[in-house]
Amino acid sequence: MTVAVETGVWQLDAAASTVALRHKTMWGLVTVKGTFGGVGGRGEVSADGSAAGTITLDAASLDTKHKKRDEHLRSADFFDVTNHPEITFAVRDAQVRSGDTVEVSGQLTVRGVSRPQSVTARLVDAGAGALTLETEFTVDRAEFGLGWNQMGMMRGPATVTATLRFVRSAA
Repeated sequence: MTVAVETGVWQLDAAASTVALRHKTMWGLVTVKGTFGGVGGRGEVSADGSAAGTITLDAASLDTKHKKRDEHLRSADFFDVTNHPEITFAVRDAQVRSGDTVEVSGQLTVRGVSRPQSVTARLVDAGAGALTLETEFTVDRAEFGLGWNQMGMMRGPATVTATLRFVRSAA
């Protein structure tokens, strides 16, 4: 699918969007999966086809279906939601490449630590009023101060998957 995305402001449709993560624990024997319930964002497509914007996650909204683990993930050992309630991805540039590929570069901020992050997304649906992007990428949690690792149980990167639905904004 080769597509030109309409210029203007686009608002994230939180009800039609998901951001999830998974990470190996228990020495790689168990995969912990979670989904962020609080997702927001907006973007703007310029006349030259480039885009910029921000995706925001409510760090306290991560749900792994295990209450005690979720409380620990919200603590200062991990996301420290009291001091850092949001995780943000500030998109500096997004360009549609060949077919449905979108190259995205920006800055990911977790626990107040910002690092450059580039991802490749796929434009799975685009029309005059809405568009949907899907992506999967890895993050080294230690780069963001998420170093808690009792007895070496947690290794390797976390994998983030996202389906982001944007609708054309009236303003």
